[in-house]
Amino acid sequence: MSVRHTLNVALGERAYPIWIGPGILDDHARWRAAIRGRHALVVTNATVAPLYLDRTLAALDGLAVASLVLPDGEAYKTLDHCAQVFDALAALKANRDACLVALGGGVIGDLAGFAAATWMRGVDFIQIPTTLLAQVDSSVGGKTGVNLAAGKNLVGAFHQPRAVVIDTGTLATLPPREYRSGLAEVVKYGAIGNAEFFAWLEENAAALAARDDAAVGEAIARSCAHKAGVVARDEREDGERALLNFGHTFGHALETSAGYGTLLHGEAVAIGMVLAARLSAELGRAPAADTQRLERLLAALGLPTALPPGHDAQHLLALMRLDKKNVSGRLRLILWRGIGDAQIVPDVDEGAIGNVLR
Repeated sequence: MSVRHTLNVALGERAYPIWIGPGILDDHARWRAAIRGRHALVVTNATVAPLYLDRTLAALDGLAVASLVLPDGEAYKTLDHCAQVFDALAALKANRDACLVALGGGVIGDLAGFAAATWMRGVDFIQIPTTLLAQVDSSVGGKTGVNLAAGKNLVGAFHQPRAVVIDTGTLATLPPREYRSGLAEVVKYGAIGNAEFFAWLEENAAALAARDDAAVGEAIARSCAHKAGVVARDEREDGERALLNFGHTFGHALETSAGYGTLLHGEAVAIGMVLAARLSAELGRAPAADTQRLERLLAALGLPTALPPGHDAQHLLALMRLDKKNVSGRLRLILWRGIGDAQIVPDVDEGAIGNVLR
């Protein structure tokens, strides 16, 4: 099998590998070794299961194995569907040596990871992300959780995986809109801390939009390397890791307001990054020209940059007040000084935010 990149999330005794390349899903000897116990539950969804479930189960031959196929979509990242994972673990008679295998996109990874964090107070899990969004973002770093009607990821836990298995071949079956959604998180890494990578993305936008194998593999590896470094330095988001939420406070509010599944996560984040950049410029923190570069790159990758019609600025602002990064009821946003230079800004003026949202 061709492993193009091997990275490591350095967390002492809890360090784990990230393998990136085509065909890794079938490299059983590589990732099966990360499973320490006798029981394994593969959690996936109805879209991914027909494509990759049999290949995943083949790697687990000889273990006590079961699979659970959930509906596909952000609307199903709920406590009720997490309870189905618990029921499947109970039916498997899984104990503390169990391992959950999250096979799918960010919804499956977040939900299965949260189930792993809470089943018998914590068991192993392995991430096998099949969407670009999950490959470059949610599969790395141990954030797990489910949504409530009040907002995204309000119930969750930090729980690191044993390994992340990124088979780039799975992107061949990803619908175009889902693929473009993942590119938003790739752009984020350049926007927040790597101006050179941002320029590389501008130069390679056409190749990335066309899913050129070499360009996509390089973008995934550089994105994962950035996130792995941040997670190693700030696992529980006490400081630097919060920068990874650039555009997300706006984006999560847009997702919740529109109804889960109406806007894809990456689409909402793309709009959110533009709003954060515009707010930074309005506050005199960043040049407006950098906002324009960001908008041009996102548009070249097929991503939205404008608020959807019919949005309610006051409703969005109310949803933003629920964000987990806020402190003592005051809005705390990730803004930037320009491309490659994000910052945490406490106590942001709500009037200025309202101007941007309008």
